[in-house]
Formats: sequence, structure tokens, C-alpha cells
Amino acid sequence: MMHTTVGRLLGERAREQGSNDYVVCDRDRLTYAAAEERSRALARGLLAAGAGRGSRIGMLFPTGVDFVVTWLGIVRVGATAVPISTFSTSLEIRELASGSDMTMLLGVADYRGHDYVRALGDAFDADLSAPGEIFTPAAPWLRRIHLHGIDDRVHAAHRIAALYEEGEAIDEALLDAVEADVHPDDRMVMVHTSGSTSSPKGVIHGHGTLLTHLDNLNQLRGLTRGVRLFSNSPLFWIGGIGYNLVGTLVAGATLLCSASLDPEETLDFVERERPELVNGFVQSIAHLISHPSFAGRDFSSIRSGNLYPIMPDGVRPTDPELRHNMLGMTEAGSVCLMSPDESDQPERYRGSFGRPVPELEARVVEPESTTVCAPGEAGELWLRGPLLMEGYYGRERAQVFTPDEWYRTGDVFSVDADGFFYFRGRRSDMIKTGGANVSPREVEAALRDLTGGLVPIVLGLPDPERDQIVAGVIVAPSDVDLDIPSLMEALRARLSAYKVPRKLIRMTPDELPMLSSGKPDMKRLMEVVGGR
Repeated sequence: MMHTTVGRLLGERAREQGSNDYVVCDRDRLTYAAAEERSRALARGLLAAGAGRGSRIGMLFPTGVDFVVTWLGIVRVGATAVPISTFSTSLEIRELASGSDMTMLLGVADYRGHDYVRALGDAFDADLSAPGEIFTPAAPWLRRIHLHGIDDRVHAAHRIAALYEEGEAIDEALLDAVEADVHPDDRMVMVHTSGSTSSPKGVIHGHGTLLTHLDNLNQLRGLTRGVRLFSNSPLFWIGGIGYNLVGTLVAGATLLCSASLDPEETLDFVERERPELVNGFVQSIAHLISHPSFAGRDFSSIRSGNLYPIMPDGVRPTDPELRHNMLGMTEAGSVCLMSPDESDQPERYRGSFGRPVPELEARVVEPESTTVCAPGEAGELWLRGPLLMEGYYGRERAQVFTPDEWYRTGDVFSVDADGFFYFRGRRSDMIKTGGANVSPREVEAALRDLTGGLVPIVLGLPDPERDQIVAGVIVAPSDVDLDIPSLMEALRARLSAYKVPRKLIRMTPDELPMLSSGKPDMKRLMEVVGGR
């Protein structure tokens, strides 16, 4: 176990390699020394606002330098960072704030057409044009909101600048004392993941466990000091904040990320910054190869990773299914199954997800009898180890783990005689779309509410680019008026964009395919919906 904290590790990096880049996002560069200095100033402001161990502070930022500085400032005073997806609607923000007992929220006023001033006002019935603390039954512990950016609707007291100004009154020695009292077993981050119910679950990771886990993963993937890693994983999800942001800090490496929507700008960035490692969601960069300039690009610096479309010949596989895949999940602090061998594998290993990473046990279990499955037999993947999540916020440990400390993932796998794991499906009905998890129950709850109680069925349809897409069926008698376009518009105001069904149809009760048990025939339903 790494007996250190993010703050202490950042201090070491700043002293040893302060002029080296920690994060480069498009044209913004953050050296290790600047990360130390800027996050220290924010940390003083947080102390002035009363934050510290036990505080849970929301972060509503897109991928970029401001996200990094804010995360570092929060965790170095012992508070727990609670990243919020920039896709979130006001209702989702309210639910996350309430469910995490959030005490403060830092963020941006707007981003890519999302008006967060309005969203936060709606979420908490808060008037950000007036000074004063926040008091709302929607999030009883929330007291402060501070936003980046100049917006006439945001009073100076609710701007991030005000927090920095408050911090000027805090003596440097006090911050040093607070930081020295942050322990490796303190909570560092709470990342929310969709659950089998409509409520997201707050997954808790501590300083020491997540740092140690990423140190292990870095050794497997060859991320060492000075290496440049490019990733398109959003920082507010576990792949971004864990595998990439924590991982590069542990290694003393550089994280390269781009928030640009312009393919040419992204290609320019990757070519200019010359990463050696690349990882993330292939679906999100596949379109780059169709850009007219792609063929003339020099990506020869890339030697490893999984963003195959932009990898050079000789490194890029001819058949990706003959390279070990990897399995990541929020509960495991990012990657839990992988292999350091990135060469083409024999046909017998086609579709392999590798083996369990260090300090993690994995087994495939028959879910009803809980007996371990024989090689090749499909069952539920169970994980156990000291570096897994602490648990779900607000839930007893016994509700999350078995009596002998196994976490039941809900994913169906098999394992071969050589110990390689293979994904076979999902025991739960979680939808995986473009790298994000979507709970059908959450979308169904929204549809049920918006239609006044009509029966919705939400499912995932196979999609070559996004793995799956969200689709839905509204079961309604033929004489019931149902305006699908208006319903879709209402969903967009209520749910993150990636959760909104890309296909939504209506069926009468007689049209709905059923099993003899009286339950919907989901296999047949997928065929019907996919064919419309």
C-alpha cells in the first residue's frame, strides 16, 4: 500500500520535476509546479469556507486544467471530491448533491450549450444573482456554490474568484498542518455510477488504495516518469480521474487530453504533443480517420494503447479481437482485468480480457448456488481485494459485499484453463453506450413519470459504433394520445444526453411480444424495436 496522499505526492512531483507538464489540454498547459501552486491557493480558499475532512465537494467541470486544479485543491485538505458529469441535467445534479450530502459545489457557468447557472438555480431553488449561503431541502447540507466565468446572473460572492480571495486570509502554515493531517485511508473521491435502480450509487475510493492501484496498473501498461499519455476519457468518470489523472500523477508522467469538437484540432494536438501511450473510448475517435488530413499525419510516437484507429502501422492490430481487451469499472477504481502483453494473440484467446490485475482476485460463480464455475462455463464475475472501493456512500458494507468480501459485478464472464477471462454478457440489464453506463430503470422511471404512468420498457440495442444504443417502448392502448416527439424533448430536459433513447416507439398491449410466463419477451422485443 502506498502510505501517502495525493497532496504529498503532488508536492514531491513539484519539487522533483516542477517544470515538467502534468496535464496538457488543447492549448492549456499545467506543469507540476503550477498544479502545486494553483491548487494550494484554492485549498486555502476551501479552508476559509470551512471545508476539510468530511466535506463532500461537487465538481461540475469539463475535462481540462480547471478540473485538475479543483480536484487537487479539494483532496489536499482532506475533503472528498464528487465529480459531476457535464451531461447532467438540473434534476440529476440535485439527485447527486442530495445523495452525496454535498456541502459545496464548484463548477463552470456554462459549457457547450449547457446553462449551469439556470440548471443549478432550478436544482436548488437558488438565486445566484444574490449573495448568501444556500439553504435548500433539495440538498440539505449544501451551503456554497462557486462558479468559473463572468456571468451577469452570478453575484461576485458566488464566483470562484471570491473563494480565492477568502483564502488569502488563511496562513500558509495552517494549510501545511491540515495537509499533514490528511491520511492515506481518508476518502479521496466519490464517483457515481448507474445502478440497477434509478438512483446512482456513489463509489468511494481512498487516497492510499487508489494510488496503490494505479501504481500497479502503471507497471502493467508501462506508464513511467516522463511518458506522455493521450486519452479521450472524460475526467469526471473513473477512467479519466483514476486511470489517467491519478495514474499520471503516480508515475510522474504527462496526461494529454483534448476537449475540442474539431477533428482537425484534435489531430493537430495529438501530432504536436506526440504521446507514447493512448487509451480511452475508440468510438469517440473513430471519426478522425475520415478527416482529409489523416493519411498525412505522423503518429509514429505511439507505441501502446487501445485507440487503434490512430495508432501507426506495426502497432495497430489487424484484428482487435486478437489483442487482450481490458475491463474497467468504477467499483474497481478503473481497470480490474487486463494483460501487459499487447501483441497479437493466438486464435484460442480471441476476445480475452486478460487476467486480474495485482492485489485483486477474480472468480466466475454460478449466481444461484455460488459455486465456482468450471473453465469455459459462464457465470457472474466476482471481485475481491484490498484495493476495491470502500463501498457505496450511505450503504452498509454488508449490502455491497458478500460475508467473505466478494463484490458481485453483475457481468457474465467465463475463464479458460490459462486464467484468461472472457465477457459473455450482462446478468444485469445495464446498457453500455459509448463508454457510459445507463440504467434502464432510471430511464423507465422518467418515462413513467412523463407519461402519467404508462408502461415503459427500456433496452439496449447492439450498435457497431457505440457498443449499444438506448432504445425504448411505451406500451399504451391505441386510444391513448401519445406525442413521441414531445416526450423525447421532455426527456432531454430531464436526462443526460447519452441516456435519452435514440429510438422510442409505442406498442399496444396486444403488439408486445410475451413469454408464456407472462413477462415481455425481451429477445423478440429487441428484434422488433431494432427493425423499426
